[in-house]
Amino acid sequence: MELSLPVTLAILVLTGGMFAFAYWKASQPAQPLKVRMINYHVVQIICVVVVLLMVAHLVTLITGQAPRGRFG
Repeated sequence: MELSLPVTLAILVLTGGMFAFAYWKASQPAQPLKVRMINYHVVQIICVVVVLLMVAHLVTLITGQAPRGRFG
């Protein structure tokens, strides 16, 4: 499956929304008697990784060539 520009932008927007939701939930005060089933800080880290990958993919889509590594 090939990721086109609209799909890449949609993933970026959805991941940004998920990051904002996780930030909001993580900033709420903890309730001592209620167990959090999801660690929202881990969700934020995963969202940042996905955003970095999608930005690299956007650069590839816009320029038409893959970014070269340090030694490539």
